[in-house]
Amino acid sequence: MSLINTQIKPFKAQAFKDGKFIEVTDASLKGKWSVVIFMPAAFTFNCPTEVEDAAEHYAEFQKAGAEVYVVTTDTHFSHKVWHETSPAVGKAKFALVGDPTHQLTRAFDVHIEEEGLALRGTFIINPEGVIKTLEIHDNAIARDVTETLRKLKAAQYVAAHPNEVCPAKWKEGEKTLAPSLDLVGKI
Repeated sequence: MSLINTQIKPFKAQAFKDGKFIEVTDASLKGKWSVVIFMPAAFTFNCPTEVEDAAEHYAEFQKAGAEVYVVTTDTHFSHKVWHETSPAVGKAKFALVGDPTHQLTRAFDVHIEEEGLALRGTFIINPEGVIKTLEIHDNAIARDVTETLRKLKAAQYVAAHPNEVCPAKWKEGEKTLAPSLDLVGKI
C-alpha cells in the first residue's frame, strides 16, 4: 500500500542542528511543509553530495515555507562529527536526524532490513502531516534537490488550488490545467 495521502506516524528522534542536539517529533513536521530526505548513513560517498545539494538550496525551501530534515540510521552524535568533519555536510543548516532504532526508516518504508540502512527516500509532507509525494531510489543513485523543490511548489500550488493540476515539468508561475471532459483526448 502506498504512503501517499497517509498521515505520518508518531515518532521521536534526536538530531543535530545549529551546533546543538534537538528533538524532532511528528509534531515538529506539522504546521508547515516538510521535506524529509532519507540517506543510508553518514560518512558514505553519495550522502555528502546530497546534503550539500540540499544545503545550497535550503534558503529556497525556507522561502517556500518548508523545513528540511535529513535522516540516516546513525546517531545524532555521528551527525555532529559528520557536520564538523565534512566540508559538504558542514554547509547544512537543517536538522540531521538520527534513526539508530530504525523507527523512521520503517515508518516511511525505506528500511533495508539486511543492512540496517535506509534507501534514498524523499518525502514531501503537508502542514497537516500528510505525505503528498514520495520518491525512493537505489542507494547508488543520488538525487537532485531542484526536482524536490519543484515538487514541493507543485504540491503547495495544488493544495491552494484544488481544482487545478500541475502538468509535467511544471514550474512555479507556469500554466496549470483544470481537469474537465473538454480536455480528454485534446492534450
